[in-house]
Amino acid sequence: MLPRCRSLRDRGYISTDCNSISSYKAVKMLSLSNLSAKQTQIFLALRWIPKCSETSGEIGFLERKFNSSASSRFGQRESTKLLRDIKQTLQTMVQSQDIVVLLVCIWLPSFLCQTSSPQHDQLKFRLAGYPRKHNEGRVEVFYNGEWGTICDDDFTLSNAHVLCRHLGFVEALSWSHSAKYGAGTGKIWLDNVMCSGTEMSIEKCPSRGWGNSDCTHEEDAGVFCKDERLPGFLDSNIIEMQVDENRMEEIHLRPLSAAHGARLPVTEGVVEVKYKEGWGQICNIGWTAKNSRVICGMLGFPSERITGKRPHSHHSLYKIHSVACTGNEAHLSACTMEFTKNNSAPCFGGGPVVVSCVPGPQFSQGRGRKNKLRHVSKLRLKGGARAGEGRVEVLKGSEWGTVCDDLWNLQSASVVCRELGFGTAKEALTGARMGQGMGPIYMNEVQCRGDEKSLWKCPHKSITAADCKHMEDVSVRCNIPYMGFEKTIRLTGGRTLLEGRVELLSPNASDFGQWGLICGDGWTSREAMVACRQLGLGFASSGLSETWYWDSSNVTEMVMSGVKCRGDEMTLSDCQHHQVVSCKKAGAQFAAGIICSDSASDMVLNAPLVERSVYIEDRPLHLLYCAAEENCLSKSAVRANWPYGQRRLLRFSSEIHNVGRADFRPRLGRHSWVWHECHRHYHSMDIFTNYDLLDLNGTKVADGHKASFCLEDTDCHEGISKRYECANFGEQGITVGCWDTYRHDIDCQWIDITDVKPGNYILQVIINPNFEVAESDFTNNAMRCNCKYDGNRVWLHKCHLGKSQLKYNSECK
Repeated sequence: MLPRCRSLRDRGYISTDCNSISSYKAVKMLSLSNLSAKQTQIFLALRWIPKCSETSGEIGFLERKFNSSASSRFGQRESTKLLRDIKQTLQTMVQSQDIVVLLVCIWLPSFLCQTSSPQHDQLKFRLAGYPRKHNEGRVEVFYNGEWGTICDDDFTLSNAHVLCRHLGFVEALSWSHSAKYGAGTGKIWLDNVMCSGTEMSIEKCPSRGWGNSDCTHEEDAGVFCKDERLPGFLDSNIIEMQVDENRMEEIHLRPLSAAHGARLPVTEGVVEVKYKEGWGQICNIGWTAKNSRVICGMLGFPSERITGKRPHSHHSLYKIHSVACTGNEAHLSACTMEFTKNNSAPCFGGGPVVVSCVPGPQFSQGRGRKNKLRHVSKLRLKGGARAGEGRVEVLKGSEWGTVCDDLWNLQSASVVCRELGFGTAKEALTGARMGQGMGPIYMNEVQCRGDEKSLWKCPHKSITAADCKHMEDVSVRCNIPYMGFEKTIRLTGGRTLLEGRVELLSPNASDFGQWGLICGDGWTSREAMVACRQLGLGFASSGLSETWYWDSSNVTEMVMSGVKCRGDEMTLSDCQHHQVVSCKKAGAQFAAGIICSDSASDMVLNAPLVERSVYIEDRPLHLLYCAAEENCLSKSAVRANWPYGQRRLLRFSSEIHNVGRADFRPRLGRHSWVWHECHRHYHSMDIFTNYDLLDLNGTKVADGHKASFCLEDTDCHEGISKRYECANFGEQGITVGCWDTYRHDIDCQWIDITDVKPGNYILQVIINPNFEVAESDFTNNAMRCNCKYDGNRVWLHKCHLGKSQLKYNSECK
């Protein structure tokens, strides 16, 4: 940049990135040069010319760049005439050195550059519109605090490539014009965008500048991206209802009486809609049960009931009239209605809408709610941090599988949500956003109307392994009723809002309004997971049984002890706990604490591999000294005639996948790992996996365990790089999308069955049995197989994931 240019930059006339100025300043300064209106208009339109370098202050360079770019857009004759007029104007203004420098250093370079956005404004992108698949739609950009669209003028496939990469896809297949996916709302942020296709950001593409457009929303551009995700892309790929916030921000029920409002959830009341000006009501003339079904779904309820209550109000503000829903909409804004923009219109002969909703079994009022949590279904959600969200899994026969995301939309997602006792879907997620599942993929191209009672009733295709991969598993986020669970729990003393000592509002009537502590005895990451869910803070990162370093509160009394959770409960009160508080370690320093996180790992065993790889080995004792040191043999081995004799071992391979959203890392850092001299490796966890052989009554007859002497990425899915390896005292862990394989021929990868008699048994494998490391789902950490042993050979069949029999029976109500 020339010295005079730097001076003008310091005075605020030009930007620091590409010598550009705003449209207003450009027009203001151009007016000094006596250019005609036509010349000014054409000159301003040249901001799409490719970006200049800092040496472009030379007139010759500018002429060449101007001629090559302008001639292709306006024709050689017109561009030559325009350049001649500008040069004549410059010659008449040589007496004003600042004007000449402005023209040389600002005007022409600014039109040879794009107009950049402020660097502190982080751009966000999403696909919108309907109907569409998850990898297509109207492109919307979040800039300067507001969502807007992109005009289709000069739009090309190269633009679509850049935008698809913003959205997490590898490339674009095509693009659409003329608002194919419906007209957007708000700003049209970009126009005349001309990318080469290699840009890392749409900001780097030449355009008319942010907010400078002569288009309408009937010219909104859309893209159709290749259904292949960029490795490691974290931003959501979500299909959600786009709601005009100027028209409808929020909906709730105003209880008919104070008594109704005191009990949660509120299932009956007057429907109130929030606008920017305040709250208003809906006129009930022509209101139907289908309309009520949509309202109840938005509020988290699966169905509605008929109510005859019709309160009249002469002072109500009625902004919505003549609502007509089909009953399958995910949001009231998708229904046809009359909306009064300015003043409210009267509701002659009627009053405000009143609806009555039926809660799902997990949200019903009364003492029976805990028992209703055991609802058996052929549908479940896995991998979600909060109630009503997760990866969709369906049961076929005795094996759970997933659903592929082709044609996945809000209607199908809402069928899932209602079937599980929630409301309609807030979001339909694709691309394994809640982690990749395991096992078969049962359904693809699911196309629900929205009124089906079960997802299996929706039209769909059965698929083969070639059609879909688990990276295409679908997920949902459902509307759930407000229960106020977060009001009875809080964190104190932590360094951030995501950590601290757990305090509960006392459940005793005599201590109402008093806060108390939870005894840390037996407190693990499973209990921490429930606490984080109740607080609405996502997943658990750690469960802490001592919190002396967070002693910042005057609360000292223990109000809960003996807490044992499965990990999928909505509140700590749903977990097993002592009826009378009994804590072995007294004092607030031994109260329970948690650290929450927005992501977590999820370890799942490859059950078919265990079934295929099982065999029996009679191994000589002289080869088992190291294994004996690690307690990998049964107790009777101590009495054996070492080094003579042998032990009978049930051997198999195990392949442990991380299907969560965070890497699985040992709880202790490498400085705390224990060196084992015999095997010459480090133990990063005392016990990583338990192996149990049970009789048919669930009694343990033989066991084994596997210390995590080497947690590493043995292999990964396509597009994911290995991150952890044990060589040279390397970092240990399992990356998301990777797996760690323990081959059948390594030490301790067995159960010592020397003392086991022939018969029928159950083989059980439990990953992370002591819950040392937090996961998003502990219910899939166990695998069980039917086992037949005839004294010489062994057979496994029906290996499947499920709850640990020993743990479940002893710890859950």
